[in-house]
Amino acid sequence: MNIEKLSKMIEVSSGKVLSDLVIRNCKVVDPISSVITDADIAIADDYIVGVGSYNGKEVIDAKGSYATSGLIDSHVHIESSLCTPVNFAEAVIPFGTTLIVTDPHEIANVCGIGGIKFMIESAKKSPLKFKFMLSSCVPAVSFEDAGAILDSNIIEEFINDEDIFGLAEMMNVPGVLSLDRDVLKKLLAAINADKIIDGHGVMLSGKTLNAYRAAGVYTDHECVSAKDLKARIANGMYVLLRQGSAAQNLASLLQGVNQSNSRRCAMCTDDKHLDDIMKYGHISHNLKIAVEHGLDVFSAIAMATINAAECYRLKNIGLIASGYKADIVLFDDLKDFKVNKVFIDGKLVSENGKYLVKTDKDNYNDNIFNTVNIAPITVDDIQIKLKSDEANVIRIVNKDLLTEKSVRIVGVENGYFKYRKSVDILKLVVVERHKATGKIGLGLIENYKLKNGAIATSVSHDSHNIIAVGDNDEDIILAIKEIEKCSGAITAVKNGKVLDTLQLKIAGIMSDDSPHNIVQKIYSMHELAYNELNVNREIDPFMTLSFMALPVIPEIKLTTNGLFDVKEFNFIDVSA
Repeated sequence: MNIEKLSKMIEVSSGKVLSDLVIRNCKVVDPISSVITDADIAIADDYIVGVGSYNGKEVIDAKGSYATSGLIDSHVHIESSLCTPVNFAEAVIPFGTTLIVTDPHEIANVCGIGGIKFMIESAKKSPLKFKFMLSSCVPAVSFEDAGAILDSNIIEEFINDEDIFGLAEMMNVPGVLSLDRDVLKKLLAAINADKIIDGHGVMLSGKTLNAYRAAGVYTDHECVSAKDLKARIANGMYVLLRQGSAAQNLASLLQGVNQSNSRRCAMCTDDKHLDDIMKYGHISHNLKIAVEHGLDVFSAIAMATINAAECYRLKNIGLIASGYKADIVLFDDLKDFKVNKVFIDGKLVSENGKYLVKTDKDNYNDNIFNTVNIAPITVDDIQIKLKSDEANVIRIVNKDLLTEKSVRIVGVENGYFKYRKSVDILKLVVVERHKATGKIGLGLIENYKLKNGAIATSVSHDSHNIIAVGDNDEDIILAIKEIEKCSGAITAVKNGKVLDTLQLKIAGIMSDDSPHNIVQKIYSMHELAYNELNVNREIDPFMTLSFMALPVIPEIKLTTNGLFDVKEFNFIDVSA
């Protein structure tokens, strides 16, 4: 800012000079004072300069709409939408989101720093405000087969970059607690740079939670209970209440929220598929759920605005007040939170669900294409040898990323697993796809409920190898080879035929298509999964599958190295 701009803001604010824009007839929501005021909002350049009665060069009539500051997603992986950043903005801005704190660790696991730089450059083409955290765990754990490694030397090199906002979720909790030197050097790099460190404290409590906080971790989005929430707030942390596609913890966490602790809570989506965004909304959906479950509207709005801004030290963001950035959302009501207008930096960017901004297309380089490289694979390579008919099975938990470790009686023939059509136990296969090593992880899974086919995807958190599930080996292999052919995809196969495929040619995890076209394909593939393959309707067939290889979320998961017990932090045999 220069002296001329500051002078203009002061004069407009005092009423001596006309505003550039006045949004008239608003019901201005103040989540701090818990009041709603009938007023105009005066804007000069990209700042709010007054709330009251003002005149302007341009006037927009809000017609009694409720005005809040722009909504903030405090933790999101853009790649889970299958969109590039510039296209992600087109999807979420119409729902009132004006700023996101994002961890690009999905593309980082495939393409390393080059992938992060691609995301940053794509983001700059959009009016949405992106705050990029530097991915701390690439790979998520040391034994993972990712496409890249971001060690402490790389973190130290890039943490002070002007485009890097902080250190992303520290998932390697065992590394923190065991004083792993490389992990501690990553934490110190952020601490010494005075940057926020995001957490991932699954099932931590007591002294282990104390130790995690002592390491500099400031936030956590992995709470699943009111007890978790209260423990973290008591430790001086912010809790990010998550409502994503697979993990939907908001309602249960609200049971622990009260007037005393609500200001230490913010909203996030973490991983949300594009079809869910288009159907339900983005952070606006978090607001609706929160109010439906009895949270007062002022506390809910604070979580989606000023709380998040204060958590991440975002100056002059999060309130409708003089001197704050002119990021403004107009809602029809404070129940359904239907958005009618969105302003970013004082510019109207969305009206009645229509995105008004024309943006440049992404620039691509070879680093993010042709990232699917697998060794030859046949049916013989995916046979599961068993010692008896008792097997360790991954049990999917509906609407959660957590799984349960269960022991089941399974079919066995000549010492190998045999499918039984009457039993909901399917084969799960993870194939290394970055360096064609030929490594394959094999396991069993229940509560997916697929029949007569297979589903596979190259979106497989966090290393993004190929993961496939099916009730026969032939369809599993066909699905894997379809992904190889497409250089990344989500695909559904039935009885030896590919039903449909969504190509994901950007790092094998994103499409360069428009949000509209992507979501139409997702809708049709969901229908195929549910209607043709009979997948459990209580889960998202693709999002849920994509998390079955992530060995930092309990209880057991499957990696290229085999079945992994997250709680015990060691590999186990499929045979029980």
